[in-house]
Amino acid sequence: MATVTLTSDASKNGCSVQAETRTSPLYFEDLEPGQSWTSPSRPISLEDVRSFSELTGDFDPLHSGDDSGESETMALSSPFGRPVAHGLLGLSVLAGLSTEYPRAATLALVGVTDWQFENPIFFGEIVHVVTEVETVAPHGRRAGRITWLRKLISSDGRLLQQGRFITLVASKRRKPASRSNDGKHVPPRQPR
Repeated sequence: MATVTLTSDASKNGCSVQAETRTSPLYFEDLEPGQSWTSPSRPISLEDVRSFSELTGDFDPLHSGDDSGESETMALSSPFGRPVAHGLLGLSVLAGLSTEYPRAATLALVGVTDWQFENPIFFGEIVHVVTEVETVAPHGRRAGRITWLRKLISSDGRLLQQGRFITLVASKRRKPASRSNDGKHVPPRQPR
C-alpha cells in the first residue's frame, strides 16, 4: 500500500504525518485548510503527446517529436529550444494524478480558476502533483465546497503549472442509496 505525506493545519508544530492511502474516500468533514498530499510520479512520454494530439486535433509543430525537418526546425525556433508537451496535457495528467491523492468523495468538479502555465513540460519529464486544501465551506446539507491548490512539479523541482480546482465533496451525513417499495435501487438525491 502506498503512502502519502499529509500535512495538517491541526498539527500546529508543522510536522508531517505519514498516512496510508485510504481504501475509503475522505468526506467533507475529513478535510481542513492546510492539509496536503503528494502524488506518485509519472513520465510524460512522446507517445502521451502523440495520443493527446490525436485526441484533440492539436498538431502544432511545437508539440511534434517526429523526425520531419519542418517540425524540428519549428520546435527549435520556439522559445523553449525543443518540442514541448501540450499545456492541457499537463493539466489532464495533474487531474488524473490527483484523483487518489487525496481520494475524496467528489460529487462534481465545479471550477478551475487562476490556472497558470509556469514552465514548459519537455518530453520524458517526470512529474508529480502536490495538492493542498485551501478552503472548505458547507454546500447544502449533504456536501461541502472545497478549493484545492494543485501544483504540477517536475522531478527537478520546477513548478510547471498551478491553480485551483473547486469541487463538491459529499458529507458523511449524506444518505446512502436506498430501495423503493418495489425493491428497486433508488439513488440519493444529488445537490443542486
